[in-house]
Amino acid sequence: DGRKVAHNTKGANMLTGVTTAMIENASHFAKMDVDNSVLESDEAYLQVFADYFCADYLVVTNLFRDQLDRYGELDITFKKIKEAILKNKNLKVFINADDPTLEGIAENNKKIYFGLSDIEYDYKTEKSKAPSENTDCPQCSKPLIYDKRFYAHMGHYRCNCGYKRIEPDYSASAKIYEAHSEISLKYKEKNEIFTVNLPGLYNAYNALGAIAVSLELGISPDVIRQAFKTYSSVFGRAQTTTINGKKALIQLIKNPVGASEVIRQIQGFKKSKLLIILNDNYADGRDVSWIWDADFEALSGYEEKIIVSGQRAYDAALRLKYAGVDYSLITVEENIQKALTFACENTKEDETLLILPTYTALLKMQNLTK
Repeated sequence: DGRKVAHNTKGANMLTGVTTAMIENASHFAKMDVDNSVLESDEAYLQVFADYFCADYLVVTNLFRDQLDRYGELDITFKKIKEAILKNKNLKVFINADDPTLEGIAENNKKIYFGLSDIEYDYKTEKSKAPSENTDCPQCSKPLIYDKRFYAHMGHYRCNCGYKRIEPDYSASAKIYEAHSEISLKYKEKNEIFTVNLPGLYNAYNALGAIAVSLELGISPDVIRQAFKTYSSVFGRAQTTTINGKKALIQLIKNPVGASEVIRQIQGFKKSKLLIILNDNYADGRDVSWIWDADFEALSGYEEKIIVSGQRAYDAALRLKYAGVDYSLITVEENIQKALTFACENTKEDETLLILPTYTALLKMQNLTK
């Protein structure tokens, strides 16, 4: 809406990346020459970030297991985020009401909730089999009851003791298409519809969080709609591009829930080839056993060629074999550049090359496709 914004656009979300974003938008006298700052923070660094930067708002989207060798179990991640919030009593916290693992994360701060009332898919998709956290009632410790479960532990939950999901301030229904979503939002006795040009239910959730913050900041729905209309994703985050003359969709995978939902979303593509690239560098997480928790079984009926590549290409191929994928369709090429060339050569003009890389594989691809 015309504001000048500082943002860590390259995705560097640790203290150095945030510092760089600040320096790039500061004058010679270290005065910030912006109206707002929109910053992504690594969950483990949020505590440190809170020591140097006093934010007005924090958006907490969800908690899923991610790189356990770096972060540990979710209770550790929860504790780190909660301790960061405690450092700023004036911080307003936007919380995804559909994630019960976020209960109590901001006990003393003003909370604004967003969530989905219902979802619908425009294409045939199996019920989500993304792994869920053990979600017990925070009041009586009995297992929560789900009236609706959208994926993993996200949904509408309650307990016989009376505990239940908080009704969101920003509640929306979402219709998920192959490459976009429609979000029908209800808030403050108003109704608005937004189109998000990104695939997958997870991106509908992300968009809903962004919409909620924008509306709280007084940005008009028309401006938000225009922003979504002109938005283009950063490299590898549900990015549609052209590689060697072939249409490609690149979607980063790095944990069981994220990978499961990406796999479920690509079932909507009727004509495609698939390239999976699995690395195990430090930034990926050295432990790749997470692939056994991801729902690769959803690919058991995939009838097109699948190319696997990267440092742990044979681990990926073995996982696909155990998932029930026809092994004759799998080609192993450890060299990422050769695998990408081979994948493009085998993708027809009317097909989409679906690329699922881990983080350092994505960086490698970024250099190969410049």
